[in-house]
Amino acid sequence: MSVAAYCIFCYRQIGTSGPATKTHLPWNDIRKIAKLTGSLILGGFVFITYEVLSLKKLLQIDTQAIHQEKLKSYVYIRTASLNPNEYQGITYQARKEIHKAVRKILETEAKIFRRPFNEQFSTFDGEDHECALWLLLKRSQSEDKEVRLQAVQDLANNSHWHDYQYGTVAQTCDQRTAIGLARSKDIDLRFFLPPPPLPKIKNDYTIEDELRLLLVSLPQTGLDPCVQYFTSLALRESSQTLAAQRGGLWCFGGNGLPYCETLSKIPSETVELFCLQALVQHSKVSSHCDKIEAKGGLQLLQRIYQLRKDSAKIQRNIIRIIGNMALDERLHSSIVRAGWVSVLAEVMKSPHIIQSSHASRALANLDRDTVKEKYPDGVYVLHPQYRSSQPIRADILFVHGLLGAAFKTWRQQDIDWRLDKKALEGEEDYSQCWPKTWLASDCPALRIISVEYDTHLSDWKAKCPVEAHRKSIAYRSNELLDKLRAAGIGDRPLVWVSHSMGGLLVKKMLVDASKNPEMDKIVNNTRGIIFYSVPHHGSQLAEYSINARYLLFPSVEVKELSKDSPALKELNDDFLSFAKDKKFSVLSFAETLPTHIGSMIKLHVVPLESAELGIGDLIPVDVNHLNICKPKKKDAFLYQRTLKFIQDVLAQELGD
Repeated sequence: MSVAAYCIFCYRQIGTSGPATKTHLPWNDIRKIAKLTGSLILGGFVFITYEVLSLKKLLQIDTQAIHQEKLKSYVYIRTASLNPNEYQGITYQARKEIHKAVRKILETEAKIFRRPFNEQFSTFDGEDHECALWLLLKRSQSEDKEVRLQAVQDLANNSHWHDYQYGTVAQTCDQRTAIGLARSKDIDLRFFLPPPPLPKIKNDYTIEDELRLLLVSLPQTGLDPCVQYFTSLALRESSQTLAAQRGGLWCFGGNGLPYCETLSKIPSETVELFCLQALVQHSKVSSHCDKIEAKGGLQLLQRIYQLRKDSAKIQRNIIRIIGNMALDERLHSSIVRAGWVSVLAEVMKSPHIIQSSHASRALANLDRDTVKEKYPDGVYVLHPQYRSSQPIRADILFVHGLLGAAFKTWRQQDIDWRLDKKALEGEEDYSQCWPKTWLASDCPALRIISVEYDTHLSDWKAKCPVEAHRKSIAYRSNELLDKLRAAGIGDRPLVWVSHSMGGLLVKKMLVDASKNPEMDKIVNNTRGIIFYSVPHHGSQLAEYSINARYLLFPSVEVKELSKDSPALKELNDDFLSFAKDKKFSVLSFAETLPTHIGSMIKLHVVPLESAELGIGDLIPVDVNHLNICKPKKKDAFLYQRTLKFIQDVLAQELGD
């Protein structure tokens, strides 16, 4: 304005300088005016340009700073893209305005006609990728289960999210969504918040002290004798260890510490393991789980888990406790708040099948959206371990034998790589558990479950005072039947696969189920049974152990395998009487080679005549007792014949 006023003043001065004698100004005057106004206009432009640039510099926003802020605080309802190439000018803005207008029209129409408004046209106004993220988060909390599950699946399957968007989901998703994401295959771990910071331990307390205090705070009266025994054992041995550390008592006498010779190396880890084994027993009791949670046990277990990353056994026991506590839905919120979902999601990615299967069980017990069954201690799902759209048509149940386990019994046959050069070439294909890898691949519509229970050859080892009773086939049958019903066994067509003493347990469970109306489903839905070297008529191992009983102290389960055992004969007669009536399909394999037991003993554990049940097919195989259930490779006869049997008896369910 000052420049314009100055120009007007100059014009007026020139115009009043004298009378006009000519109709046109002289060229000299015109040049003077042009020079004067030109310089003023040019100076004005330079001044204005300088001011604009200075103001822009003062108001310039550091986009890098914004990006850093996003990394610190993830939750932004509205954000601007950091990439200038994503702005699309007038066309983009026009499209957004049209979208707003259409959205308002549809929203008004929905109100007039009282119809539900489509969530695609929410009141959220942001960038496309932000809209998608928040829309999925909103849908993941929908009351409609199908909408909720699809939203979680879409979140997990999309891999284009920015880092801060993963953090947004981690901070804003609800409990069900977090668990659903953890049970999604190949999930990105950025979807989960790390475990919360843990309170500091008092200076005069150690982890062992905290564990001992937790055990002491749990109920000690009116307990199952085994729970009480394991607790007292852990407390006693931890006290002996502390004494040893202080240069006093060196652990001897009593039951002794099985790891006594290692106390000088890692005493604290040994004590923790004993205490955790006691907590495993307590976690099987629902009321004790409440006490563990109330006393800060979830946080203490989290601390030990983080400190003992180098001890697979300690971590496995901790996850086992979490899996047991997850059976109680009231504790789910506490488990999630303690940060266990992110830990379990990470362990699910472990290449070690035992570790991942323990985590899978815990997450399945937490996931009440897609899993109606509950998996008690010792019952593991080998397939499917993740959420899947594949419908489950039937169940396969694996039951190991003497000295077996839920995973190691069913591994591929051990190979001496030095002798077998062909096997060396395919070493990466070695299966730690062929039901989980081979069978799940060939029959994806099956739910594959493996159970685990403790067995011993000898009574040399420390045992629970009532363990002798617990080791009997009759007791284990009742215990396992209850667990299997909780896991939904019997709701679908079922095939049993058993090895050694596990076959006797399968027969006992079926006989017991046939006499219990509540267990009828298990019997009626049984389609077939596979027996791998099952001693239907006794085992030479029992005969040898009994002859050397003063040396070996044979266990209860070994004594039950003797040929003159009345219980064994009665079981076989009872089973055959109703199995023939039910027309079960039966396939039996029998070993033909002796088995080395230690360095001195070589036995034919289950002779051919003992493996003969009396119904179904019996196939002799040139392997020993340990390898009868371990195929050498996927195309080996043992596996292929097993697979064919399963496909044949479940042909209707599998659609073959």
